[in-house]
Amino acid sequence: MIEGKLVNLRAMEIGDAERAHRWMNDREVTEHLNMRYPLSMAAEQAYVAGNASSPIGFDAPAFAIETKDGIHIGGLNFHRTAPEDRKALLGISIGDKAYWSRGYGTDAIVTLLRFAFDEMNLHRVELTVRAPNERARACYRKCGFVDEVLMRQAVYAHGAYIDEYMMAVLRDEFYALHGAP
Repeated sequence: MIEGKLVNLRAMEIGDAERAHRWMNDREVTEHLNMRYPLSMAAEQAYVAGNASSPIGFDAPAFAIETKDGIHIGGLNFHRTAPEDRKALLGISIGDKAYWSRGYGTDAIVTLLRFAFDEMNLHRVELTVRAPNERARACYRKCGFVDEVLMRQAVYAHGAYIDEYMMAVLRDEFYALHGAP
């Protein structure tokens, strides 16, 4: 378990699938995610089982986010990890809407970034975020991410093309903001 101030990051468990399935089929939760189509329970169970049945490793670490009280509220992961470049792409979702805008996402990201830079020896963590998602962009800035690229009309949703930002944080920038180990 990786401990933050408000949350703990833990390995996924089979029992997480039902909640995650509900969240990934809630259009409000997935509004700004790359989740266009409904997700079956079998697909979610397979994803969770795949993560729960093998040890977390460098290539695609995925974690459940839970409160200090043990309530599972979401998940986050790295994909496209590149050991040669010491970088990864971050994805996060707080599925339990009762925990939105209360600092849990920020703490989960800061906790994962500390682990990424201190334990995985990453140099850079990047993400993409849709331009209208100001709440997420503000969270990412608090964590140390900066806008790097505006990708014009990169995503099609709700009948329109939407701009998307590539944001990133470097290890030294994170340490300057949140302290070195």
